[in-house]
Amino acid sequence: MGIGLYIIGDEILSGRRQDGHFAKVRSLLAERGLQLTWVSYLGDEPQRLTDAFRRSLSGGDIVFSCGGIGVTPDDHTRQAVAAALGVACVLHPGAEAEIRGRFGAEATEERLRLGEFPAGSDIIPNPFNRIPGFSVADHHFMPGFPEMAWPMMEWLLDSRYRALHHARAWREASMYVFNAHESRLLDLMRDTEREHGVTVFSLPSFGNAERPRPHIELGAKGEPASVAAAIAAMRHEVLRRGLEVQDAPDL
Repeated sequence: MGIGLYIIGDEILSGRRQDGHFAKVRSLLAERGLQLTWVSYLGDEPQRLTDAFRRSLSGGDIVFSCGGIGVTPDDHTRQAVAAALGVACVLHPGAEAEIRGRFGAEATEERLRLGEFPAGSDIIPNPFNRIPGFSVADHHFMPGFPEMAWPMMEWLLDSRYRALHHARAWREASMYVFNAHESRLLDLMRDTEREHGVTVFSLPSFGNAERPRPHIELGAKGEPASVAAAIAAMRHEVLRRGLEVQDAPDL
């Protein structure tokens, strides 16, 4: 089971709004020993949304989605999920209760439309303003506003998915290798993966403000003990080959 993230909205793609969800979601997951498997940015095009949801709903991933669940003309997420499932959007009783509790006598028909979700959905409590999001199976749809979406996601992670917290031991570690060429380290990368059962990665750089010289960030990810052994073995070998190495901080 992987974990995916949809970030939805034309305003993200056009640059009118800067996305903060990717970094925050990655952080929220890391705090619980979890990692993102994939992330997808989508605009507000109904058919493209429907196609994307149909694909992911047919898989087995846990999926979080931020954006597009309002009732303005550019919000299509609720309807696209319903279309992907082949069901109608209906007023959820729990959502109606929350909205009426929030607005009282001012719970207009338009405001109640915020509680219309694909039939069979569960609601996600919204501690910011009581306008809920919704869940379908392991897909969870929240507003695009960070102050609403992030607490809602934390609630899901800490209630529905608590059993997954730190269930899989995982580490990602790396080193900086200076003035090296990937082609001359490919044998080392392949041997390390085969001998230690880790995934090796290589990230070349022409230099930056922190490390101005050309370098490769050479690393491994997987089970912590295996990663430690792999990093030690690679460090020994690149030093043996006469290359300069500097440790990189763990993520």
